[in-house]
Amino acid sequence: MLHLSRIYPITDTALSGCTHAELVSEFAAAGASLVQIRDKKASPGEFYRNAAEAVLTGRRLGVKIIINDRLDIAIATDADGVHLGQDDIPPEEARRLLGPDKIIGYSTHSVEQAQRAANLQVDYIAFGPVFVTKTKENPDPIVGIEGIEAVRKVIGDIPLVAIGGIRPENISGVFSAGADSAAIISALYEKPDSPAQNFDKLIVNTL
Repeated sequence: MLHLSRIYPITDTALSGCTHAELVSEFAAAGASLVQIRDKKASPGEFYRNAAEAVLTGRRLGVKIIINDRLDIAIATDADGVHLGQDDIPPEEARRLLGPDKIIGYSTHSVEQAQRAANLQVDYIAFGPVFVTKTKENPDPIVGIEGIEAVRKVIGDIPLVAIGGIRPENISGVFSAGADSAAIISALYEKPDSPAQNFDKLIVNTL
């Protein structure tokens, strides 16, 4: 079964002022096992080049690299996996194209979606937004801590990743509710601390 570190960092070059590869280096030093490469605004060519650099950095540092949404980029860069949303290519088709050894994560936003996802060939299920989030346009309705508890009961032992508005002051609750990991964007890039320092602050609050 896939091992997830407690914090699952997602890159954001606009918020951080760093490249994706630089962020991979920061999070590797902080202890991340997976890093998700996310860029909603880059052209396909730019995203490919940046993701390829991040994959090489991840290989060198022993961190698995997951590509957000773009199965084609994941295949072209030989990334370790892909994270798919509800409107992306179906996980079963991604599995056919990627083969049995790559990681597939899948976003869900209701208990029913999560329950269906548990019957697909995915390595982890992301569920949220748990809290109010500013990093996604037109976010889905907030699911809350009680949503995490409900999903934990219906997906068996599949790794569960909480996402959406998670910060040092509320992160402990998602683990108490049954999450295995917390995917983080905004809280990792708050100044004046570095992404690695913010990662450490989040980890401390999960203990």
